[in-house]
Amino acid sequence: MYIDHFGMRELPFTLTPNTRFFLQLPTHQEALNLLLVALGGGDGFIKVVGEVGTGKTMLCRTLLNALDKESCITAYIPNPYLSPEALRRNFALEIGIENALAIADFELVNRINQRLVEIAKDGLYTVLIVDEAQAMPEETIEALRLLTNLETESEKLFQVVLFGQPELDQLLSRPSLRQLLQRITFSCRLNTLPVAAVSHYLEQRASRAGYAGLSLFSSAAAKLIAKASGGVPRLVNILAHKSLMSAYGRGDSTIKKAHVIKAIEDTEGVDVPLMSGIAKLLLGSVIMTSSVCGMLYWATMRGLI
Repeated sequence: MYIDHFGMRELPFTLTPNTRFFLQLPTHQEALNLLLVALGGGDGFIKVVGEVGTGKTMLCRTLLNALDKESCITAYIPNPYLSPEALRRNFALEIGIENALAIADFELVNRINQRLVEIAKDGLYTVLIVDEAQAMPEETIEALRLLTNLETESEKLFQVVLFGQPELDQLLSRPSLRQLLQRITFSCRLNTLPVAAVSHYLEQRASRAGYAGLSLFSSAAAKLIAKASGGVPRLVNILAHKSLMSAYGRGDSTIKKAHVIKAIEDTEGVDVPLMSGIAKLLLGSVIMTSSVCGMLYWATMRGLI
């Protein structure tokens, strides 16, 4: 790939959530800070909502890494499309009940309660983190609420963080789930990135991947990525990755607008933002010249010229 060409150690714009590339931007950092403070205060339910591709799973995994392992037991459920019984068994396994699959369901709640009390007596607290929570069946959400009734005289035995798409808000607004909605003490929303933040994001990830040069993305290229992606981090990553491939293929060391245009054309569901007739003419000339240079570069490399 283009790693050596740009002097990097690893790919900077993969879609796999890598917590080393966590967004050091106000919206996401503020959300992480809110989660840590709320959990430290013993609040019961916390909700994080964001559109597809806005970095919920990245934030979720960053939170898991940020929680102190010496004072906190974490239970993580990445796919909550489960029956109430399956939810209880998954939670039991996550908190260290090894024979959870063999325990009868009617006994399982008692065993969970005993285990949570043991954890609390050891001076620890328990956090259940549910990703893609909008996929939970209604009866499973109600089962989760009933589990949170487990408590001592002074505190809840565990806390819950729900990560989900906006459909989670719609789900929790149902009258039948009003009791759980009332228990949500903190909530935050992950927004898309403004144009200026996209440029910072691109340079930050390139730097963390090992790039040591000046700005890798030209100002025009970064703005075009921001507009075409709508500021959605996942789309920003896709367009940036393909732009780097385009630049590498042409032997260029800086990402220009022409490279981004090629990336956009190769990405379904993303369109080139509207431009004036003069801008289109100028850009077309740049792309044509760049394409010819790219062909000559590769022909030279392969000994054809």
